[in-house]
Amino acid sequence: MHEFAVKSSRHTEFIVIDREIQAIVTKAGLQEGVVHVFIPHTTAGITINENADPDVKADIEKILGRVVPWEGGYAHAEGNSAAHVKASLMGFSALVPVHQGRLQFGTWQSLYFCEFDGPRHRKVWVTPLTSA
Repeated sequence: MHEFAVKSSRHTEFIVIDREIQAIVTKAGLQEGVVHVFIPHTTAGITINENADPDVKADIEKILGRVVPWEGGYAHAEGNSAAHVKASLMGFSALVPVHQGRLQFGTWQSLYFCEFDGPRHRKVWVTPLTSA
């Protein structure tokens, strides 16, 4: 398993982490298989989505804010229940295929670290897995 750090600068932020994941795949020498990416935090998540039009990111943030508003009369004493719910909606792990040593995304796709309780310093755990 490999680990790298992500630093968010806003309360809610979608950060492309393709480059960091590809560097780990290259360093590990993985040619064929998958890479498992895991976020070990309860108020941050991960998703794969479009990276060509920045409006897509903005729309996702806006919709999540409408569905799970920050102020919602939640019971959790820390005051960040919305971040927990948004992270659960996004999920905490992703698998990305690797072919000929390269991450395989669809034409417009990228892998996003999703911050919902920032700004913070976070970790991402990455495990390259060879195909059998």
